[in-house]
Amino acid sequence: MTPVQTPPDLRALTTLRFLAALWVVLFAAWPHLDVGFVPVAVTRGYLGVEVFFVLSGFILSHVYLEAAGPREGFSYRGFLWARIARVFPLHLVTLAGMIALGAGATVAGLTVSESLLDWRSLPAHLTLTHAWGLASSAAFNHPSWSISAEWFAYLSFPAFAFAAWRMRERPVLATAIAAGAALALYAVFERAAGFSLTEATFRWGALRIVPCFALGCALYLVHRRAPVRHGAVVALVSGAALLGCAAMGLWDPLVVLCAGGLILGLAGVDNARAGVFASRAGVYLGEISYSIYMVCAPVLLLGVNVAARLTGADDKKLHIIVWLGVLALIPVAAALTYHLVERPSRKALRGLATRYGSGQEGATAQTNSPERVLQPSKTIV
Repeated sequence: MTPVQTPPDLRALTTLRFLAALWVVLFAAWPHLDVGFVPVAVTRGYLGVEVFFVLSGFILSHVYLEAAGPREGFSYRGFLWARIARVFPLHLVTLAGMIALGAGATVAGLTVSESLLDWRSLPAHLTLTHAWGLASSAAFNHPSWSISAEWFAYLSFPAFAFAAWRMRERPVLATAIAAGAALALYAVFERAAGFSLTEATFRWGALRIVPCFALGCALYLVHRRAPVRHGAVVALVSGAALLGCAAMGLWDPLVVLCAGGLILGLAGVDNARAGVFASRAGVYLGEISYSIYMVCAPVLLLGVNVAARLTGADDKKLHIIVWLGVLALIPVAAALTYHLVERPSRKALRGLATRYGSGQEGATAQTNSPERVLQPSKTIV
């Protein structure tokens, strides 16, 4: 049994998902803003993905480690089905949406990337292996490379759980090993490849998630032993350090370590004391953060091109008011895809597991999903 009583839902971490998604959105959208400067922190917005990766390892360990570690009562097939239900339907919809937008834009004479409709990459996208070096280019809905990387981590989760479970009595040592191994991997990869692993996407994305996911698993062991004291202070200091490292352009892996501290601190804050991080608005934005991340590229592709034509901005640099209007479309589209695609398809697929799969697998998929841990019970499906 877990030595300490963990809260039924870690709402602050749900809100953090939205902030990570927002960082990525600003990184993608800022080049279309007609201003003469770019904050350094915005140029590092791709690191929002690292926050997601660390958080993924932490939450999946929180939900599944007790079963997966000792390999008792853990259904690997049920686990994978729950993960498919979580990520695959929206991936297919946004993939189809980008294909439709790319084809329509070509017919309308709008400028799009030549690699957008690279059909050679389609099989890898359909099998969620396009971040494993199996795609010829960053085609279609480019941000989905990280979902392919997540799928790699899901498939590998029993190995992560095996290692974490054997280090459960030495959580600080496990975290030190995970952090040290991550820093070593980042240094070796950058020296060998000539660029940071944190900038890898469709070619090395599956490797990019490994150090972050392992760090998240190790940090959960610390939380499992006992939530950090003064979690709000730890979260505040770690968050400030994260923003400081990003703003000063320091080594990317330092931002990853700060993200781990932020997650550990927020996990130790009781929901009643989490303030805006446990607010209804913050939690809802966190719930739709996956949709925000996945619809960002298609909304920007369509919105920026249409706005540029209407305002005569041939360079696709938009006035700040127009830019904010395009940006505002992203959470609106995300809310629609969340309620019309993501949530109902997740419920339907888990229902299939309950109806046609074994009772154990269905129960595992329904009761042990990260969403059940992260979200208030009234919003769970």
